[in-house]
Amino acid sequence: MAPSSDPRIILYHYLGSPFAKRIVWYLTLRGIPYSQCVRLSPFLPTKANPTQLQPNILPRPDILRLGVKYRRIPILSIGRDVYLDTRLILQKLEQLYPSKPHLAATPPEHLAIERLLERFVIDGGLFMSIVQSMPPGPHMKNPAFLKDRADLLEGVMEYTAEAAAEARPHAVNEVKNAFQFLETTLLADGRTWILNTETPSLADIEAVWPLHWISLVPGALPPDQISAALYPKVFSWIERFKEAVSSAERALSAPLTVDGEQASEMILASSYNELEGKFDEKDFVVQQLGLTKGQDVKIWPTDSGSRHKDLGRLVGIDSKELVIETQDGETVVRVHAPRHGFRVCAFNGNEQ
Repeated sequence: MAPSSDPRIILYHYLGSPFAKRIVWYLTLRGIPYSQCVRLSPFLPTKANPTQLQPNILPRPDILRLGVKYRRIPILSIGRDVYLDTRLILQKLEQLYPSKPHLAATPPEHLAIERLLERFVIDGGLFMSIVQSMPPGPHMKNPAFLKDRADLLEGVMEYTAEAAAEARPHAVNEVKNAFQFLETTLLADGRTWILNTETPSLADIEAVWPLHWISLVPGALPPDQISAALYPKVFSWIERFKEAVSSAERALSAPLTVDGEQASEMILASSYNELEGKFDEKDFVVQQLGLTKGQDVKIWPTDSGSRHKDLGRLVGIDSKELVIETQDGETVVRVHAPRHGFRVCAFNGNEQ
């Protein structure tokens, strides 16, 4: 990767997204400047309304402007490169701004903990247990929201009020086990941060974001099962993290806001953040599927949002990353996705 010296970063997210918090916290703790894309207010058609970021359900026309069909939030652009999935976004951001302190681990044993925490939370099922632990709220009576989440979670879990009520007791137990795990292992000796660093590291972000989310939702945590009295080290760590982020925010200027049209114009006027992706002809998937550089392909996530596939010209693939070049009219961007949790196959023009 050969990043540009002063890349322009634009984040597409909404305030209630716990996944977006991972990225916002990372940018804040490292002091990296960025812009965020806001919707145009229907009442102020020529001005961006900073209180309205991206909608929490589809459609998201500001993202569609980029020719990107991926339906999950957040996505992040660095120059003319668009990055999907917070796992890849964090890896890319860690390579930028070498003059600023980095958050990722360096010693192999610390790096292992960081990576395992990422897998524990996302692939290990903790995040889904957090979702299922949420108490019923007005959103569960909103037909548009239920339809959207059913689309997002198709093939993953049933998203109805009845299914949520049935799953919640079991999910709460899984969340309780996660609190107990942190209380009795990584935080057991009373350390301030997970890797015993002086300030929060990426390992803290990887572990704290779902617990922070659920701890803010009234009624989500049964007090006789999960509370500060039962898990004082974990709850103190969550509070320290919140204070560290708040302190970092006070030292920074607020992110700039741009509307969807401005954002797409800025992205298309930018140079690419990195060189065209490496194409590994010996990659097993490349060999088995007969993929070639420049071939039309489709890519999609396999864990959620899998009905929404992005089409483009395959320009890069290795064991860690997929890169396609999408074109929608005059809009041409490079879309990057991690290999883990994503699929790629040839596109014959007759299917979506």
